[in-house]
Amino acid sequence: MPRRVLLQLDCDPQPSTFDAVVAVDAGVDVLLRHGGVTPDNVVPLVHGAMFTRGGADLAATAIFVGGSDVAVAEEVCRRVSATFFGPVRVGVLLDPSGANTTAAAAVIAAARHLALAVDADPAAERVAAVVLGGTGPVGQRVARLLAGRGAAVTLVSRDRDRAAAAAARIGQARPGAAVEPLAVADFERDAGGVLSRAGLVVAAGAAGAALLPRAIRERCSATVYIDLNAVPPAGIEGIAATDKARPDGRAVCYGALGVGGTKMKIHKAAIARLFSPDAPLLDAEELLAIGATV
Repeated sequence: MPRRVLLQLDCDPQPSTFDAVVAVDAGVDVLLRHGGVTPDNVVPLVHGAMFTRGGADLAATAIFVGGSDVAVAEEVCRRVSATFFGPVRVGVLLDPSGANTTAAAAVIAAARHLALAVDADPAAERVAAVVLGGTGPVGQRVARLLAGRGAAVTLVSRDRDRAAAAAARIGQARPGAAVEPLAVADFERDAGGVLSRAGLVVAAGAAGAALLPRAIRERCSATVYIDLNAVPPAGIEGIAATDKARPDGRAVCYGALGVGGTKMKIHKAAIARLFSPDAPLLDAEELLAIGATV
């Protein structure tokens, strides 16, 4: 078997050092890093991965698509997939800004304490989940994965139109998904009503954005809180980044570092999975499935 080569295709001018280190720690033999990748310039890079090895040796080549602009990274990934034909293809992992691996880790943490609808009696009531910062890269994927597991999701954003657009995209990708958009102003006005029905609250806002003050949280009936913001102040007041299933009254709390261990396991396992003869395309749902095994 030839050495395992990973093409790191990053949409930012400088490829992510974080993603590079994880790739090395995951056992990649050769890492080829490219920054400034766009849908318009990616095809020659993909051709280089496709045509330099043949037969079974092609499985030793794979592609990682990343970058801070998730929409651009997704379009790059679509262009990569469209370039393949027949058996001439390699494994591809999409994880811009760690959004997919982080979202998968958060949902796995929640599932340790909550029986999501597809895991329980189909006739049972859906678990109600509130995703704060729901239109950001991680928030959208948390909402999508939770909806795919059968939760009834309220997606909260500063702008209701953006929340509605994100909810619509999730509905198109996951027919039957229960996702309701809500503006922050409406959430704050009726926080008691929304939170009184919630079993799960996830904060996935921008770094340092305080989204759920303690005074409002005290009116919440949730049994699981997950704050994915590692930069002070906390996204959910009273949760530390290091919290990992920390009891807090009738609830348990997770901070960003508390789910970070699972996120890293998923990331490394996904890279190892890329080097397979079936040349997988690993998006959020596939990473969630991987997370169930790590």
